[in-house]
Amino acid sequence: MKITFYGHATFGIEINGKHLLIDPFISGNPLASDIDISQLKADFILLTHAHQDHVLDVEIIAERTGATIISNYEIVLYYQAKNLKGFAINHGGTFKTDSFSVKYVNAVHTSSFADGTYGGQPGGFVISSKDKSLYIAGDTALTFDMKLIPMQTTLDAVILPIGDTFTMGIEDAISASDFVACNKVFGCHFNTFPPIKIDVKKAIHSFASREKELILLEIGASIDI
Repeated sequence: MKITFYGHATFGIEINGKHLLIDPFISGNPLASDIDISQLKADFILLTHAHQDHVLDVEIIAERTGATIISNYEIVLYYQAKNLKGFAINHGGTFKTDSFSVKYVNAVHTSSFADGTYGGQPGGFVISSKDKSLYIAGDTALTFDMKLIPMQTTLDAVILPIGDTFTMGIEDAISASDFVACNKVFGCHFNTFPPIKIDVKKAIHSFASREKELILLEIGASIDI
């Protein structure tokens, strides 16, 4: 499983030759100006919720690639009305292929499109292949529901928001990694805008002091897990 960071909360996940794109927000992110969205591969686009900083580039990428959008019922209906492909799931539901599965799990946040359309209830994803599993929390507060995940899935890594203000901050993210029983954490949703600025060195040290690894990838960088 190969993970590529495209800035903010946008990730590419490559599994068994399939390309998953998570929450594409690139053209509106000045920190991601070196990323050419016309070159991004996407067989599936996974959306945690409908906020603009997670869906800005969905339509242009889905139209070019023919990718299937996977998200909650309201979000998928929104894009199907624009003649884009989608597969709706909801909390507890799972989308399955021969290469991987995606389970939609709870998140505590809000969800609406920039035009005011209701975006359903926000969520996160547990992505599993035959030998690897990854939890993407989406924008969320710390929640006890996270403790349900390791009851069913042994995680190899997790992607957690760490910027505070609109999501968990560092200390809650550390607790979240305890809840999901995984010490390899990819941080996201930080430093894009002033309200979510963090002290990067302090954040890494805070995780390390609890014997956890906080991985903050450079935009465009990839890592295999």
